[in-house]
Amino acid sequence: MTRGRLEAFSDAVIAILMTIMVLELRAPDEPNLASLRPLLPVFFAYALSFVFLGIYWNNHHHMFTTVERVNGRVLWANLHLLFWLSLFPLTTAWMGENHFDPVPAAWYGGVSLMAALAYYILQNSIINAQGPGSKLAEAIGSDMKGKISPALYLAGIVSASFSKWVSVGFYVVVAVIWFVPDRRIESTVD
Repeated sequence: MTRGRLEAFSDAVIAILMTIMVLELRAPDEPNLASLRPLLPVFFAYALSFVFLGIYWNNHHHMFTTVERVNGRVLWANLHLLFWLSLFPLTTAWMGENHFDPVPAAWYGGVSLMAALAYYILQNSIINAQGPGSKLAEAIGSDMKGKISPALYLAGIVSASFSKWVSVGFYVVVAVIWFVPDRRIESTVD
């Protein structure tokens, strides 16, 4: 299988997930600014998840520019990642509609953690398929961002039990870390 087919499928799934999330946003019943206030947690949860899905889409695209071969293990690892990403609309809606209460905030972190681990598995599957001297292996190096993110997700999950804002703060920190474009792959491919 060519990498293009896998990328196109993944792009479509991520686009659908973003669409599902925006469809969960409901317009206020009243035509005034005060009616927007109760929707702020829902919108914030949506914006955070939109950023996360955008980050995954962007990094997935960059990662696959280094791929020469796609094997069955890479296909399954990619589906594993898409599975966890597909849960973002559910956890986003649950967390936003419940104003970041501890259980939904912890579940959001759990899904985020599992998506991060699935991305790591996909990354390693590609490296195994391409070999230790691959462009991707060279580009990611020590992968500090990839190692810090799961720890921050875990901190967010644990802190949800005593402070929903600290919990969400950890998730925002992960988004900020990854929002800054990662030039490692671009510099290796060029």
